[in-house]
Amino acid sequence: MKRKRVVILGATGSIGDSALKVARDIPERMEIVGLAAHRNAAKLAVQANELRPEAVCIVAAAKLDELRANLHYTPRIFAGETGLCEIAALANAEMVLIAVVGTGGLRPALAAIEAGKDLAVASKEILVMAGEIVMKAAAARSVHVLPVDSEHNAIFQCLESGRCLSAPTAGGTSRGADAAPTLQGADVRRLILTASGGPFRETPADQFDSITVEQALKHPTWNMGPKITIDSATLFNKGLEMIEARWLFDVEMARVEVIVHPQSIVHSMVEFADGSVLAQLSYSDMCFPIQYAVTWPERVPNSLAPLDFGKLRQLNFAIPRYDDFPALNLARRAGEAGGTLPAVLNAANEIAVSAFLEKRITFP
Repeated sequence: MKRKRVVILGATGSIGDSALKVARDIPERMEIVGLAAHRNAAKLAVQANELRPEAVCIVAAAKLDELRANLHYTPRIFAGETGLCEIAALANAEMVLIAVVGTGGLRPALAAIEAGKDLAVASKEILVMAGEIVMKAAAARSVHVLPVDSEHNAIFQCLESGRCLSAPTAGGTSRGADAAPTLQGADVRRLILTASGGPFRETPADQFDSITVEQALKHPTWNMGPKITIDSATLFNKGLEMIEARWLFDVEMARVEVIVHPQSIVHSMVEFADGSVLAQLSYSDMCFPIQYAVTWPERVPNSLAPLDFGKLRQLNFAIPRYDDFPALNLARRAGEAGGTLPAVLNAANEIAVSAFLEKRITFP
């Protein structure tokens, strides 16, 4: 069994924390060779001192002295946006986990692709605003782009099980049976993304103006960072995931749908041409999709809790409230239009979320 050498961009965030849990859980299969953070130098130093990666990066250069002062060994140290691209292209790395909040992961993702590194993508924004660019670059370099979002990882697993994935070629070449997979579309009727519905799925729309930041940050099933938690409350996250699915699996937007599933046990489903549906189930823990992205195409035992079907009293599904949560239709329109519109939509959302978190506007 071979260890995958991984660089984590966004190491001090919630996805980074989960990735480090995976590395501790399956050390024989995952080795951290690089860690990068935006500005949390103290936490980055703690992580680095434990795992001893060969390189670290702090994007906020003003935090460089703090990082150096707290390190107990002498790794290579990068800083700034340029440093983020440099660590993404680290010679000893095989995979780069992109877990940078917002659009900041695009340049390092392209740098990693250019250096021939496989990508594990948790930052959906890079595919929303530049999906065509990223996927074309990956195909040209025969680089794997593997989903870390639980929903897309679930779809990926369902498509594999349904034997609806094939290895693409770039310039007539392929990396073989384990090359980055793409969808063979004729066999698939729908990709169905599940959404918890967020904390306000049953809240009347006329009460939205009174929703506080504190209420919006209490997600019913997932423990995530503030930006993605607000996106989940508005269902904008699910809208972005629709566009992400369009590019990851090279499928038109008309075949990407959303269903509300409050328990967050079924992470997504695929309906095939014959009417059969495959689903992927697990508890709400990002360690599951992160591990599969790292160990794919193999499955590896771990310490994560298996589903206890005796305790699953019910699994509910419902159609989203499209009129009250307009993000879904806005995302569909942007995805269908293509071009720069998804990037504009994503930028507008980032501004709105920031304003809401700073209490300058009401619930978006």
